[in-house]
Amino acid sequence: MTPNRRHFTQTLLASTAAFLLATAGGAATAASAEDLDKDAAQALQALYKTRPVAEVISKKAKAILVFPKIVKAGLVFGGSYGEGVLLKGAKVTEYYNSVSASWGWQAGAESYTYVVFLMSDKAVKYLEKSKGWEFGVGPSLVIVNEGVAKNLSTTTLKDDAYAFINDQQGLMASLSIEGTKISRIKR
Repeated sequence: MTPNRRHFTQTLLASTAAFLLATAGGAATAASAEDLDKDAAQALQALYKTRPVAEVISKKAKAILVFPKIVKAGLVFGGSYGEGVLLKGAKVTEYYNSVSASWGWQAGAESYTYVVFLMSDKAVKYLEKSKGWEFGVGPSLVIVNEGVAKNLSTTTLKDDAYAFINDQQGLMASLSIEGTKISRIKR
């Protein structure tokens, strides 16, 4: 690698790291258990208003993971972070974080709400017993978009988990490889 190219690469990596720290720094501060509980309840009600099928799914779910605010940022290298709750019935039973890292063509920053409906005992046990849920490993997960939502009803639910992304704010252009892990945290 030529000295100019090496310098450009180092500058790009340093700029990316600074950008990610500046953007995600506010999200990385730990919320109190009471704040997470309140924010999760509000996020879930907002989801039900904008995506009524989510409320239908919730009635059959064994548990619901609610991440009221995930912050994502990237410039070639990226990442996201958010904290949330696990609801069983109407009661918060555990606290979790969601962390992802990505690499590829991407630029920007955004925040969003992320809700995962765990439909089977297998999915709930996997989340509770494992050292984190890595998407692509473990129970099957379906990301619910408008097309999938049109065909969902309580009689067609057959997968282990259904995920909704709601309340997106910001702008993130991305064509990247990404991995996400959900892990238990103490509050």
